[in-house]
Amino acid sequence: MKGKPKKSSRQKDLTEKYLSGDFDEDRVEQQQRFSDRSKHHQRDKTARTAAMRAGEESGADIQTLPIGEVVTVFSLFIEVEHERTRYLCVMRKTLTKVAGTQIVVGDRVRFRSGGTVHESGMPEAAIEHILPRDTLLTRADSFRGTGQHPIVANAQQMLIVASIRSPAVKWGLIDRMLVAAQAGKLVPIICLNKLDLAEPDEAEDVLAHYRTLGYTTLRTSVLNNTDIGQLRDILQGKTTVLAGHSGVGKSSLIGAVQPSLDLRIGEVSQYTDKGRHTTTSARRYTLDIGGAVIDTPGVKLFGLWGVTRDNLIDYFPDIAADTAPPWRRESYARIISSLT
Repeated sequence: MKGKPKKSSRQKDLTEKYLSGDFDEDRVEQQQRFSDRSKHHQRDKTARTAAMRAGEESGADIQTLPIGEVVTVFSLFIEVEHERTRYLCVMRKTLTKVAGTQIVVGDRVRFRSGGTVHESGMPEAAIEHILPRDTLLTRADSFRGTGQHPIVANAQQMLIVASIRSPAVKWGLIDRMLVAAQAGKLVPIICLNKLDLAEPDEAEDVLAHYRTLGYTTLRTSVLNNTDIGQLRDILQGKTTVLAGHSGVGKSSLIGAVQPSLDLRIGEVSQYTDKGRHTTTSARRYTLDIGGAVIDTPGVKLFGLWGVTRDNLIDYFPDIAADTAPPWRRESYARIISSLT
């Protein structure tokens, strides 16, 4: 006659804890409640709730809702602009869970007005649907590319701003941003600012090489009004993301194009030669000349998302053609060593 089956080590541990009075039922229940099976059950429940809600309101109802564009995103609230009116919105909880991505500046959304006005004076509304994106600028949460961090949706081009000095230009960061822009289907433009601090023709050989690769380049100075007209032409009628180190003059350049925007201007620390952050989150500004600019926080690192050791060469045609100057080779080597 066979004896009773042996208890597993886990069963023994639980039995011993129970007999000794050290048994935490709440902890065990919580661990069981949040098992993988429970997580899948909760996910399916959320999806069913979203589907039920869509069925109740009907797809036809969603299609009749107005379409707005996300101007800025706070922790809990989202500003959406529609026909020159700003709405203070929240996302439906089910939409947040089933969307598969966080909402970002530039997203086009369908929203439902709540008929109430917030104390800020903006009408309140709820976002019901996120429309498909044409482009998406994304960076990784870390330098090594682990974890996706979407920044801006539906922009057409990216103005990569660097300064000759104060702070000094970092070509490696520019190369990373060039890759990120093209990976997100944005057209990159290189703007070397603070030309008034440069020596004659300084860095012109670098910009000339970028032009051989098909990139548009600018050499600007707000102080001397250099190439501001050309910058205005480039921005007109397009949605443009501004990117670059803090203190390189992004806000100053846009202020020169449209002074009425009154973007906050930050000074460069005389002790660290690094810009002080004046933009803490991405924000969209409409231009009088047509189009819009999206100002983003200054970055020191720009981890690449969706770029691998195998496809990085696609963004470095000069490396592939063996025509790259030393500084481009160094950029390529640093980027590929950071990719897993």
